[in-house]
Amino acid sequence: MPSTKITFLILPHTNLLDLAGASQVFFEAKEHGIDLEMEYCSFEEKLITSANLPLGRIKHYKTQKLKPGDYIFIVSADIKYVLSKELRPDKALLTWISSSYNSGVNVCSVCNGAFLLAQTGLLDGRNCTTHWKRTTTLKEKFPLANVVENVLFIEDNGIYTSAGASSGIDIALHIIGKLRGEYFSYKISRELVIYNRRSGSQEQQSIFLSFRNHMHTGVHKVQDWLQENLDKKASLPFLSDISFMSSRNLTRIFKKETGITINDYVTLLRKERIRDLQKNPDITRKQIARLCGLKSERQITRLLTDYKLN
Repeated sequence: MPSTKITFLILPHTNLLDLAGASQVFFEAKEHGIDLEMEYCSFEEKLITSANLPLGRIKHYKTQKLKPGDYIFIVSADIKYVLSKELRPDKALLTWISSSYNSGVNVCSVCNGAFLLAQTGLLDGRNCTTHWKRTTTLKEKFPLANVVENVLFIEDNGIYTSAGASSGIDIALHIIGKLRGEYFSYKISRELVIYNRRSGSQEQQSIFLSFRNHMHTGVHKVQDWLQENLDKKASLPFLSDISFMSSRNLTRIFKKETGITINDYVTLLRKERIRDLQKNPDITRKQIARLCGLKSERQITRLLTDYKLN
């Protein structure tokens, strides 16, 4: 399978955090084994960031060869530049973005990059967002776009828009989750010391991301092992060894850090894994039970219908 390409379209006076945040997520994902290719391009050869850091020579966007499933990230810039008459993308650039999307490439904007994206017409009739300070302006300038307020990011049929710099990180982690699964995405967020993963407005948070908003290494190790070995029986003494705590201490601290017991956490993991496996018509209920560490198919029904978290 060919690698997925992530191309960052950098505007003049780009904002460093918007560029660095999302790109670091994909870099870490590459380091953890996902097959990604990253490139940077612009419509100008030499760029200076909004903080006056020179970036040097950047590839022209016309050199980019993209295929269905790849991503274009339109990075934000100094808002004064974005809203000024200086930002006048030529028709060829707008056509490149829209034709790439029409050929199956996903297009993302970080923060006020939505203003450039909107000029392509791709936001017409589509749910989208931008920084909370600029949603009204985006509505006024592009009345055909369905601008949504008070959300971190929105995905609408291969078009991703985000509310601000840090939400570019959220989009990148969301995309990694789509490419490799939410648990892999969680591991990347943990590598970046982002323990509180944030979702967009239209998707509930996965159990693989929940109950992780803490910094206790021993509890994280137990959670990691449980998620990776859901089909295995785990005794409390074994989990205690993993966490380097006594059984009593692990039980107490796990509840303190996560808000739920170890047993409840395992049950929630099983429920989500069952729902995910049920989407695959090639897996039988007997196989699902085994993969989730259950003794029988009956336990699947009982767990999904009877269990309630106290």
